[in-house]
This record gives sequence, structure tokens and C-alpha cells, in this order.
Amino acid sequence: MTKDIEVTEHHGGSSEYAAKDYHDPPPAPLFDAEELTKWSFYRALIAEFVATLLFLYVTVLTVIGYKSQTDPKLNLDQCGGVGILGIAWAFGGMIFILVYCTAGISGGHINPAVTFGLFLARKVSLVRAVGYMVAQCLGAICGVGLVKAFQSSYYNRYGGGANELADGYNKGTGLGAEIIGTFVLVYTVFSATDPKRSARDSHVPVLAPLPIGFAVFMVHLATIPITGTGINPARSFGAAVIYNNEKAWDDQWIFWVGPFIGAFAAAVYHQFVLRAGAIKALGSFRSNA
Repeated sequence: MTKDIEVTEHHGGSSEYAAKDYHDPPPAPLFDAEELTKWSFYRALIAEFVATLLFLYVTVLTVIGYKSQTDPKLNLDQCGGVGILGIAWAFGGMIFILVYCTAGISGGHINPAVTFGLFLARKVSLVRAVGYMVAQCLGAICGVGLVKAFQSSYYNRYGGGANELADGYNKGTGLGAEIIGTFVLVYTVFSATDPKRSARDSHVPVLAPLPIGFAVFMVHLATIPITGTGINPARSFGAAVIYNNEKAWDDQWIFWVGPFIGAFAAAVYHQFVLRAGAIKALGSFRSNA
């Protein structure tokens, strides 16, 4: 593997090629059946399952707790509870914690849209991507199931934390919110895990889970009033399965199509624009011609 080359312009107009002190990892194979024989693969699936379970358990409980503390039918204080700000912190904070805990085992995806974006960028194989998505969805279902098992009356009364398009917004608006919100998240994931970040010439040292969690927090602040904020198909699917409400199922497609489009756009933008993947590929082709 050769070192990356960066062109440095000087005042005289000449260019100098300097070797960088980092290496991009080789692309993951498209289909790696050998992974199915490795314990590390199944350990990663377990980590994704448990992390998504914990994520849904804490965040859905937070949503239900807030609604129960501000229920207008019970004449409760509408300024009580954690508020939308607290809900956003719960989602962002849990992502920070869980990505920090699982990054060294599974990469800390906890979201099919993130997994999809990393698959498009050849960071994970198709086998691993599909396995992660299944584990994440099952974990989400079990996490919301625990909430319902422990607090069934509150769960049914306050909507089960299911994502639904809010009154007054059309489906196009909801879809756009999910696309842009997921773009912000997946773009942050790519930027925070870029190999350049750990290079000696990088001036932006970063703890990857922190900006990722903060991106989730900021997106929730913007889109909770519109869709309740999905940006994670497993989160939306798990809540819809357990709550099993017609409205939640009618809007479910928004929380899959939007995040996958957003992840696709973020992968293309980071890999082919910011990292100049297309230009590098063209340069390699010309040098071999």
C-alpha cells in the first residue's frame, strides 16, 4: 500500500508532492462469507443488538416520562418534565455512551442508516452490513418491549414513543426532515472516523463518539416537532412493532426511505467530494494507461 500524496502549492507556482503519515484502510470485500466463521463477527452482532436495545429502552422511557409529566388531561404543568431539550439530550447522550462502549467491538453503528452509509463507502462487507441491520432491528424491538413490559399503562397511554408525522406537516416535509437529519448524522460519522484525524499533521484531534452524539442531539432539536425524529430505521421500526398503531405503520416508510437517502448522500459527499475519491480513481487510471 502506498502513502497518500498531497500537492502543496508554493509562491513560485511550482507544486511539491509530500507523503502523508496516514493510510486509508483497504476497502472491505463486497461479500465476505469467511466472516460467518469468525467469533469476532458474532461478538459484533451481539454488541449491536445490546447497544440498540439499551438505546431504545432509555430513550423511549424518556419520551413517555416527559409526556406523563406534562399531560394536559391531568392538569399537569406544561413546563414540567425534561422537555424537548431533555429528550434530545437523552438520544444524543445515549449515542455518545454506546458508541464509546462498542466502537472497538462492532464500530458502534447502532443504526441501519449508518451501517448502510459505511457499506456504500466499502467500510463493511455486505454480510456484516446485513447482519448489523438485523441485530439492530431485533435489539430495538426488545428494548421497546422491555419498556412496555415494565410500564404498560403509561406506554399505551402516551404513544409508545413511536415515530409519526406530526399534524400540520405533509409527507414531503417529513421525508425531507429525515433525509437532511440523517445526512448530518452520517456525514459526522464519516468525518469523525476519518483516518486523517489521527495523523500527526491533523489539527483537529477528536473523540469520535462526542461529535456523533452531539449531531444526534442537534438533529433531534430541529426535527422532533416534525417527525419525532427518526434518522434511525431500527428505532422507528422497533417502536412501531411494539406499539402496533395504524398511524405509525402508515408513516413507517418515511423513516426508512429518508434515512437511507440521507446516508447515501453523505457517503457520496464525503468519499467522492471531500476525500476526492473520483479524482484519485481517475488519476490512478491515467497513471496506469
